[in-house]
Amino acid sequence: MSETPDLVADTPVSRCRFYRQCGLAAGVEPEHGRIVVRADRVGAITMPARLGQEVKALMQVRRSGLGPIISHPRSRRWTYLVRPDLPDEVRLFAELFRLDVSIARGGAQIALPSPADRPPCFRVWVEPPRDTFRPSGAIVVAAIRVCARRRR
Repeated sequence: MSETPDLVADTPVSRCRFYRQCGLAAGVEPEHGRIVVRADRVGAITMPARLGQEVKALMQVRRSGLGPIISHPRSRRWTYLVRPDLPDEVRLFAELFRLDVSIARGGAQIALPSPADRPPCFRVWVEPPRDTFRPSGAIVVAAIRVCARRRR
């Protein structure tokens, strides 16, 4: 798994500054050093790591831009940071729920990897942010559907 570029004195504040340069309006929770961004101009889709790996491989084959992907090693889940362009529909949430996939709704807090996280790491980058690009949430959901059909 790759990580953000090494900084001489990587702290939650310096990492947060880096995230902001990548278009993530991140803030630090001082009591824990946790870095969070609110779901509004960025969305998040969280799924089991195995499905996340399949989605990533499919998106790479299709030459879809990946954007940032976070791994949660302890819970074995991946979170794709996306453009928040998915409809707020019960049918969509129910369909994805059956696949153990969740969408962060507007206003939700999305935790980002922080240098304050200590082993065992809570969050690490699979694909770190490099710029402001985020794939469409609809493209990630379409890839999830293809991968789910292949499993059946």
